[in-house]
Amino acid sequence: MQKVALAAWPLLLALGLAGCGSKPEPAPETTEAPVLMKAGEWTLTRKTTGYNTPTVTPAEYQAALKQTSEDKACIAVDAAGVPDANALAGAEGKACTYKDKLVRKGRLIATLACTSGKGTSEIVLEGNFTADTLTLGSTMTRTEGGSPVLRTTHDVTGKRTGECSKA
Repeated sequence: MQKVALAAWPLLLALGLAGCGSKPEPAPETTEAPVLMKAGEWTLTRKTTGYNTPTVTPAEYQAALKQTSEDKACIAVDAAGVPDANALAGAEGKACTYKDKLVRKGRLIATLACTSGKGTSEIVLEGNFTADTLTLGSTMTRTEGGSPVLRTTHDVTGKRTGECSKA
């Protein structure tokens, strides 16, 4: 048995040395299909997770934490996969524009600049989406006369329910 093992050594050594300088074949490159949100009719649910004003009382704060709203919105999505800012802002802002945004691989990180009541609101969004669902964290700061007057945070979930009605 030892003679067979000793006889195999030169063959193993030759095979081992032959593989030392060779490069492995490169793996074929795969490109991931982009994750794009689909335009259409969406149901968005906002659950309040934080509420703060300069004069908020503990009772008002606790009452705010019990608030959940559900809205239907027709969300347009541009060619780059960026959803309409006004639809994402909901009731917390109007005439919204993106101050900055990152939309990539099912992830959205953005800051919206909006008008709100007598002042402005800035809404920071961060979360994930698929073609027909989304889950975002939202923080809104409303400012009037240069001073913050309200800050809210929400968990926002959404589900695409179909095409937008033409009404």
